[in-house]
Amino acid sequence: MKHLLGCEGMSADEAISLLDTAAEFSALAGRKVPKLPTLRGVSVANLFFEDSTRTRLSFESAAKKLSADVITFTGQGSSLSKGESLKDTAQTIEAMGTHIIVVRHSSSGAAWRLAHSGWLRSSVINAGDGTHEHPTQALLDAFTLRARLHGDSALGKDLSGVSVVIVGDIAHSRVARSNVHLLTTLGAHVTLVAPKTLTPSEVDQWPVDYTASFDEALATYPQAVMMLRVQNERMKGSHFPSPREYISHYGLSTQRFRRLPKSTLVMHPGPMNRGVEISSVAADSEQSTILEQVTNGVWVRMAALYAVHGQEGSVNG
Repeated sequence: MKHLLGCEGMSADEAISLLDTAAEFSALAGRKVPKLPTLRGVSVANLFFEDSTRTRLSFESAAKKLSADVITFTGQGSSLSKGESLKDTAQTIEAMGTHIIVVRHSSSGAAWRLAHSGWLRSSVINAGDGTHEHPTQALLDAFTLRARLHGDSALGKDLSGVSVVIVGDIAHSRVARSNVHLLTTLGAHVTLVAPKTLTPSEVDQWPVDYTASFDEALATYPQAVMMLRVQNERMKGSHFPSPREYISHYGLSTQRFRRLPKSTLVMHPGPMNRGVEISSVAADSEQSTILEQVTNGVWVRMAALYAVHGQEGSVNG
C-alpha cells in the first residue's frame, strides 16, 4: 500500500489486514517501554493545514511509538499566510528528507492531489480532507467495534451483521462518509439519521438505510450508535431551526440513552458538544467507547504508517 487516501474502494481483506496489524500493535500497551524500532530512520511529516489537535497528536504518538522521526507543520502562522501553495509547501517538507506525509486540509481531494500529481515521492496518508474522507477515523471506529464485540477473538473478523446508527450532520461529515464505505464493506448494516437539511442529496445511492427520525432508528435496537459533532457554523446557519430543536430531535439525551439496551455501544469521533449531540450521562457511561476510540486511534495510525511504508513480516521490524 503506497498511500492511504480513503475507505472508498478499500477491500474487506485490506481493511481486516490493517485492523489486525493495529491489534498486534495494541499489545504495546502492556509493555514497560511502549515503543518499537519498526520505522527507525523513517521521517514522518504531519502537514495540518486545518486545525485538529486530537488527530495530529494521535499521528505524532503513533509515529514516535514506531521510532520514526516526526516533523509537524501547522497552517496557522506559517508560510501559507505568505501565499505559498500546497504544492510548494509539500515539496519543501519532502526536501527535508521526509518519507511519509500525513495531510489534513480543508479542500476535498487535497490528499489525492498530493499523492497522484507527480509532485512527491513520499507516501501520503489522508488525515481528513474537506467533506470527503477521514479514513483512519473510520478504521479506528471499526477497530473499536470489533474489539468490543469480538474481544480476544477479533483477529481476522469482519463486522457482518452488526447494526450501526450514525446520527447528525451527514452532509458535511467526512467521518460519516468514510464510515459508510468501511463499515458496509466489512458487512455492517448502517442507518443514517439526520434532518433533511443535513442529508446528502445522493444518500439514496449509498448502501445504507436513511431516516429523519432518531427514535425510529433506535427502535431497531442497534448494536452501536455513533453521534457526530454538530459544528457551530451549522448552528448559526439555516440547517435546522434552533439548537434546542436539534437537541430535541437528534441529540442522544439522557432519556434516549436510558431507553437503549445495555449492550448498545455509544460512539463519538470527538470533540464532543456535551448537552447538544450527546448528554454527559451517555458520554461517560460504561456503554461509551469514546476514550477507547482515542486510544485505538494510535494503534490504527501505527498500522497505517507501517502499511504505507511497505513493511513486510513482523510488526517488530
